[in-house]
Amino acid sequence: MLLTLDVGNSQIYCGVYDGEELKTTFRRTSSIRASSDEFGTFFRAALRENAVDPGDIRMAAICSVVPDAVHSLQNCFRKYFRFEPFLLQPGVKTGLKIRYRNPLEVGADKIANALGAVTRFPGRNLLIIDFGTATTLCAVSKNREYLGGIITPGIRISMAALETNTARLPAVEIVRPAEVLGRSTVESIQSGLYFGTLATVRFLAATVTKEHFAGEHPLIVGTGGLGRLFEEEHLFDEFVPELPLLGLRRAIELSRSETKR
Repeated sequence: MLLTLDVGNSQIYCGVYDGEELKTTFRRTSSIRASSDEFGTFFRAALRENAVDPGDIRMAAICSVVPDAVHSLQNCFRKYFRFEPFLLQPGVKTGLKIRYRNPLEVGADKIANALGAVTRFPGRNLLIIDFGTATTLCAVSKNREYLGGIITPGIRISMAALETNTARLPAVEIVRPAEVLGRSTVESIQSGLYFGTLATVRFLAATVTKEHFAGEHPLIVGTGGLGRLFEEEHLFDEFVPELPLLGLRRAIELSRSETKR
């Protein structure tokens, strides 16, 4: 079995694959101070709680936007699982053509999402919207070209900025308000966070479609922990929460096939 880890700034999203079947997923809060022992005991316990024998895990694949977590994670798998994990990083074979001016700048999470999307939806122009710590949009052509991306503050970051930099605005629950105009401070903040994000993403998606896909509607794929908030808005054609995990599984398959040559 394969354990996949998408290490974000807020959470680590984990999935267990048995061949092509995703058996289970689970999450934990990210912590750059976590030791290899803390990671190891967590993963073994979480696997057992999800009816997976830790001894059945033969491989692990990691994509991380938290560099300080990588060393502890690598040592965790060496000590507790007795193998070297696969790390998605520059130089790894993905089959994507990166059109960034400096391809090394593309985050591992973006590559995992793009690779997952082209695996699930081959031969399609794709626009990937990821609602994580940051809200990001990435464009991938039907020829597997990673055209570029957009990074905006995520909903929680925006809420924290309001709370931290204003004297009287509180933190609020992130929900879809019943209407755009709030009738209290809390409702007004919730409206700004939710409908502001929705309007921003819709405008950006329309502009990218016009500028890079000649007006031809790409398949819009949603992912990320907060993406389900927007499922009723018809913002996505498909919502695939496990998209980065699928990309990691495909990346390790490509890496192993390359090694056999």
